Amino acid sequence: MLFSTFFVFFLSLTAVVQAHIAQFDDYWVQRALEAQKTANNSYNPNPELVTDQVNTEVGKALIGTNSTRRSLRHGHSHKDPCLSTNPIDNKWRCDPNWMNNRKKLASAVLGFGHKTTGGLMGRFYTVTDPTDNDMINPKPGTLRHAVIQKGPLWIIFSKSMIITLKNELIVTSDKTIDARGANVRIAYGAGITLQFINNVIIHGLHIHDIVVKPGGLIRDSVDHIGYRTASDGDGISIFGSSNIWIDHISMSNCADGLIDAVQGSTAITISNCHMTRHNDVMLFGASDSYTGDKIMQITVAFNHFGRGLVQRMPRARYGFIHVVNNDYTTWLMYAIGGSSNPTIISQGNRFVAPANAAAKEVTNRNYATPSVWKNWVWISQGDYMVNGAFFRQSGVANLKGFSKKQLIKFKPGKAVSRLTRFSGSLDCVRGFMC
Repeated sequence: MLFSTFFVFFLSLTAVVQAHIAQFDDYWVQRALEAQKTANNSYNPNPELVTDQVNTEVGKALIGTNSTRRSLRHGHSHKDPCLSTNPIDNKWRCDPNWMNNRKKLASAVLGFGHKTTGGLMGRFYTVTDPTDNDMINPKPGTLRHAVIQKGPLWIIFSKSMIITLKNELIVTSDKTIDARGANVRIAYGAGITLQFINNVIIHGLHIHDIVVKPGGLIRDSVDHIGYRTASDGDGISIFGSSNIWIDHISMSNCADGLIDAVQGSTAITISNCHMTRHNDVMLFGASDSYTGDKIMQITVAFNHFGRGLVQRMPRARYGFIHVVNNDYTTWLMYAIGGSSNPTIISQGNRFVAPANAAAKEVTNRNYATPSVWKNWVWISQGDYMVNGAFFRQSGVANLKGFSKKQLIKFKPGKAVSRLTRFSGSLDCVRGFMC
């Protein structure tokens, strides 16, 4: 039975795409098998219980905060009251000694990615060099050298820097990329690839102006070099990976998607990000023919979808997507879309529709007819609709594990500006609450 499961997996993999792996050799076969096994183990058969956990924690956060608006400059002192406004940030941002307690961050994640610990059990690795000149033998001190090391690693940065990647950055399992305390930009080159791996945290980066790169020979682990075809130009590409947490990232203007999660990726939380100036923002599931994405479970929480965005916030195929307490202040075509019967639970978001009368609808079902999509579970609860925005609901949700009272009381869409106002990369300073 086990053999047949993996055999079907590889047939489907070959039929869809091998994600820029020019030679699917024994190393990548083994890495893919391990990733598929981890993804299956990470799949939660009762996703409603995870959404209920997030709802409860948001309620506690709203009760415990005041309405004072924090200055974005560092005129505050470590004695000021903590103005963190959502339950993820509450776990670490109130600590003025955050720099010496960096790994406290790993306890903060909620949602489907809640088991992610990244490099918690590993040593620190400090990136000191922004260059990216050698794809085969990366220079020690560079980000490329850090992410291919064996075992868990907590990667930090010695100073602010712009890193222009000559080819996609292929990250290995059990890593945290933590940019707090520095202004670190991945820009003007390739993006970040999480392919057939498990347990990665990416926090605090600016990722923008990512372009297509030609590929070639790239070291993808300490023990392996492989040939890659041209990259797509995604900011962050999640392919066949699980237990991933993307938090406090500022993203804009990538050649393809800002964040794509495909090929059976699951157990993912995307939180506190600020996204601007982009067309296809987030794609969850790349093909209607790939049913392996039915195990996909993704939480999208406390993000700000800002100026210059067009569509796909997200666009999903299959899977279970919990979209909770995000601020959608602009879109040109639609905000949330999908095909192939994904479950989309939208709770406590604010949707500000554009002036265009033809683009007021939040949702888009990609030309499917009502007879096809009428049973898809797309539910809106506690969302705040502005300027004529409307969410076309369908299906009947199994709300076992939800507390409707908590939803309405703790997570009204009108509270979103408070929950998301510190989205994006934070300007953290040593000795002060972040």
